[in-house]
Amino acid sequence: MEVLRKSTAFAAEVLEVFDRSLSDKQLVTQAKALCRDFILSRLNQNGLTWSKGELNLSPCGTALAEVSFVLLCLGDELERILPSLYRNVARQLNISVAMETMVSDAFIGVATEIFSTGITWGKVVSMYAVAGALAVDCVKQGHASMVHVIVDSLGQFVRKYLAQWLKRRGGWLELTNCVVKKDLFPEHRWLSSALDSLRYFLTSMYVYIMKEG
Repeated sequence: MEVLRKSTAFAAEVLEVFDRSLSDKQLVTQAKALCRDFILSRLNQNGLTWSKGELNLSPCGTALAEVSFVLLCLGDELERILPSLYRNVARQLNISVAMETMVSDAFIGVATEIFSTGITWGKVVSMYAVAGALAVDCVKQGHASMVHVIVDSLGQFVRKYLAQWLKRRGGWLELTNCVVKKDLFPEHRWLSSALDSLRYFLTSMYVYIMKEG
């Protein structure tokens, strides 16, 4: 019993250290940097060009480079499973990308639905995949400035709903543990949670389409 109490106390101390070392502001700043990196990758994949003055996006710094790489690889895997889900997202949600409030509300709504039954890394990746797909729609339709709205909306969501969860895991670096070996094959557990997130995303799209109707 004494050993158990000591183990519990040690675990609590570790969590407290994580809480002290990572502020909400830092986690949100990192989340937005990862989002910008993810969006840049998706724009490049779609052969889209843009004005640097319009987007003013910069890739993640060295500290987040590994996390960004893993996030992009897991995003590729998620999009490979159901590619049509992450195409023409704006049309699936029946929203106009010309309106900031509509883009922001739609993204927050989808993210809320994805995490409605809990938080997993698979769902976090799903959220970034939605952000990337929606950004592609915005740029394709001539509203590149909306990319900043998406990045800011993701940051707001992380601050309000994911910051404490991230703190308990030591921050974004923990995402790198979602892959095994160096071939970046996802673990079965991650795939399971990712597939769950796809189901919630489909539900949220249905809800939004019904609202617009």
